[in-house]
Amino acid sequence: MTAIEMIKSMPNTFKPEVAGDLEATVQYNISKPMYHIIKDKAVSVHEGNAEEPTLEITISDENFVKLFEGSLNPMTAFMMGKLKIKGDVMLAQRLASLFTP
Repeated sequence: MTAIEMIKSMPNTFKPEVAGDLEATVQYNISKPMYHIIKDKAVSVHEGNAEEPTLEITISDENFVKLFEGSLNPMTAFMMGKLKIKGDVMLAQRLASLFTP
């Protein structure tokens, strides 16, 4: 599965009970920029760049896939410069728990 396919499929694995009343926009800066809007216990997928993202994740497509498959540790990726985070760092840490692997 490609990074784009993963992002498009993530709403199917979203855990609304974990999200609670979270409202956020997560920008994925990959080969084809995309973003999620998390609102009202649901996730929508959009192509392009969000106007005011809560969180921006910049990562290569290959490393995005590895990260979400669990073969790349997020902290290691961040420390090695393979993953860049801008915005709500607490949301970045919580993001994986919002989706079923």
